[in-house]
Amino acid sequence: MRQLSRSLALAALPLSLLSAGVIQAGEVELPRTMAWTAYGTNSSGYAQAVAIGNMLQNHYGTSVRILPGDNDVSRMTPLKQGRVDLCACGIASYYGAEGVMMFANRDWGPQPIRVITTSTASFGLSLAVAGDLGVETPADLAGKRIAYIRGDDALNKGTEAYLAFGGLTWDDVERVDYPGYSRSFDGIIAGDVDASFTTTVTPPAQQLASSPRGISWPVLDPDDAEGWERMMAVAPYFRPHEVTAGAGNVSADNPVPSASYPYPIVVANQDLDDNVAYGLIKALQDNYDDYKDAAPGAVGYAFEYQDLQWVVPFHDAVVAYYEEIGVWTDEMQAHQEALVERQELLLATWNDFLADAPDDENAFEEAWMQARAAALQEAGLDPVFE
Repeated sequence: MRQLSRSLALAALPLSLLSAGVIQAGEVELPRTMAWTAYGTNSSGYAQAVAIGNMLQNHYGTSVRILPGDNDVSRMTPLKQGRVDLCACGIASYYGAEGVMMFANRDWGPQPIRVITTSTASFGLSLAVAGDLGVETPADLAGKRIAYIRGDDALNKGTEAYLAFGGLTWDDVERVDYPGYSRSFDGIIAGDVDASFTTTVTPPAQQLASSPRGISWPVLDPDDAEGWERMMAVAPYFRPHEVTAGAGNVSADNPVPSASYPYPIVVANQDLDDNVAYGLIKALQDNYDDYKDAAPGAVGYAFEYQDLQWVVPFHDAVVAYYEEIGVWTDEMQAHQEALVERQELLLATWNDFLADAPDDENAFEEAWMQARAAALQEAGLDPVFE
């Protein structure tokens, strides 16, 4: 609830304060060319990257080359190798910063990632539930058949988080495995499974809504403090969100109290040049009107949608920008420093671990996760992933 209240408070800041701060800020200095990775060419994330690239070209003469990636690893590998400046990533950027899931192997480990900006738009991230079951809240999912997508950690973690909100675990439902995300929605329509995790605006959700089973979205009561505590213990990147776009009858006139997290999350490596990081966030805010309607979801880059106390630290130059426009508080700075210290601890633990790490892939991951958890717990921090 603190996060939601803070976002509302930031949105209420007077425009005169923001405008005055922007006028006093430094100049935008960007390179002639930049390279980004993004989701596939048919994604909203790719369309947003193109829209931003057009804005940078028109205003600053900066040409942006966008490399589409089919999965999280293919999007983040060029960033890790220094072949691109930015990644318009998904929640895998958080997993990379933490060194977990697909990043808990010898080729990866925790990554020194920094946020430039994020987009949080009108859609939500939720379990799409067959509409003929009468499910109103996550607690109603007890005993239902829930899709588990093999090889997709992010979707399965989202499902686990929703179950946790309702006081449930995978043991309280019937897990049904699917080889892919789209297949799980075919399964719901066919009556073989009851729910699968997705964004509220995705085409498979629209197809389910048009099927005889229909669709429903579990309501997450924003005042259910215990439910939110359970959910964020599993996936701390979720935030309360009033969803106003979604399959079924979800709209601005019929919103659903639910949850979301940013998409895309525009991240860079820690060592991205300060002038580039500062120039990007300033350009994105100064010229917001030039790209906000140029791609689905681009409205989510507005200042009032930026969560300044999220789960991945900002680039130092982005912090400097927020300080200049007068919105960066002592509380935000303390949060930023805690995130940086956590990341430094993870990186040091990883380097120590590699010196005597097991050769076997499975043993390596298991041993790393144990070493990671032990180091965080010793520092009084929540491992989140164990």
